[in-house]
Amino acid sequence: MTNAFRGWPEECQRFFIGLELDNSKKYFDANRTIYEEAVKGPMVALIASLEDAYGPGKVFRANRDIRFSKDKSPYKTNIAGYAGMEGHGGYLSLDARGLTVASGRYEFTPEELNKYRKKVAAEASGTKLAAIVAKLERAGYQIGGEELKRVPPGFPQDHPRERLLRRKLLYIYKNFGLKPWLGSAGARKQIIKVFDDAGPLNDWMKRNVG
Repeated sequence: MTNAFRGWPEECQRFFIGLELDNSKKYFDANRTIYEEAVKGPMVALIASLEDAYGPGKVFRANRDIRFSKDKSPYKTNIAGYAGMEGHGGYLSLDARGLTVASGRYEFTPEELNKYRKKVAAEASGTKLAAIVAKLERAGYQIGGEELKRVPPGFPQDHPRERLLRRKLLYIYKNFGLKPWLGSAGARKQIIKVFDDAGPLNDWMKRNVG
């Protein structure tokens, strides 16, 4: 049975500061108990507590895939996970500098990207999305996702929603940094607020893109 989520203790930040200074198996093994109890354990408990409302979740492994990377550091200097991701919920990441929470679409198939662009260009659906994004930005969210330098072919370069047309992905995120509530169960409420604030964006995606 998963323990209840009570936040991350101070040892979590200290663990990541140490890992940034010494990203080695020796350091990780010497501090494995701290990792399991102060870093991974709370994340597992948090994701488990979100699954009923948002859908299946996952906590990502600590090891980096270094097969094709010049950086051979064996471990990630953050812990990340998600709950839902199929139209609800979102992603979160915690490191020595604090918490980041995100929600939206992290990938489109070619067919979905084509549908997205057509719906952005269409007046009714495109205006609705622009209003949703603007409201989220006013609420302090940043807009993420890979984007093109120019509007894709087939659409006017001066389209009123050119910023959205250039997007190949579209999600929102908020970098909270280090907050006192990270050490308490109250962190869950902050994460849920991001997921719920992104509801209109995710609903638009589900309705117009699939």
